Amino acid sequence: MINEPQPGYIPAAQAPPAERATFLTRTYAHLLAAVLAFVVLSYGLFAVGFSEAAARFIMSGRMTWLLILGGFMVVSWMANSFSVVRGNPGIQYLGLALLVLANGLIFAPLLFIAATFAPGVLPLAAFWTVVIFSGLTVLVLATGQDFSFLRTALAIGGVVALGTIVLGVIFGWNLGVWFSGAMILFASLTILYETSKALHHYPTDMHVPASMSLFSSVALLFWYILQLLLQRR
Repeated sequence: MINEPQPGYIPAAQAPPAERATFLTRTYAHLLAAVLAFVVLSYGLFAVGFSEAAARFIMSGRMTWLLILGGFMVVSWMANSFSVVRGNPGIQYLGLALLVLANGLIFAPLLFIAATFAPGVLPLAAFWTVVIFSGLTVLVLATGQDFSFLRTALAIGGVVALGTIVLGVIFGWNLGVWFSGAMILFASLTILYETSKALHHYPTDMHVPASMSLFSSVALLFWYILQLLLQRR
């Protein structure tokens, strides 16, 4: 959960219909652009051999993954801090670019493993990500439900999940299928929360931060669907 909007502005849900429609169109257009940029970046990293090198680097030691995870969190925090600078689209776009770059780098080893050892898994993971995300998006936009009540539960769940991942790396635990399934549920609830937050809590000129929140949620969902499918191979 990222990109808390600034208070004191009329949210998209209370804006005139034309402004609300424009906001949603721009938000999802930027989300699509971010996803396409991620795909192109991932393909480029694979083509130049970076993904394979990253996979071998991670497999060289458990602590390596903690360093990478820490770096990803720092870059993501920087990207999110740029995104909430209202009235400065250039800084917001820089934040979006950094977020896509960070995800491209951290996904590189996982995508290499999937493409090399289970090539049929990647399109299947992408398919289910699109299906789940689309269904949850339609649910929020059609009902107009505000899922902000999920905030506390998601914050606690995020801390527990991060702690479990760190402990798993340190002690060499195999978190397995059940953890991946739980994280898919967590990511799905995050999509509900972020979609409703974009509609009910963002002003109509904050479409770039809104798209960043959704991109992070989609990336999390894709990561654990891919993990689950790989574990079941």
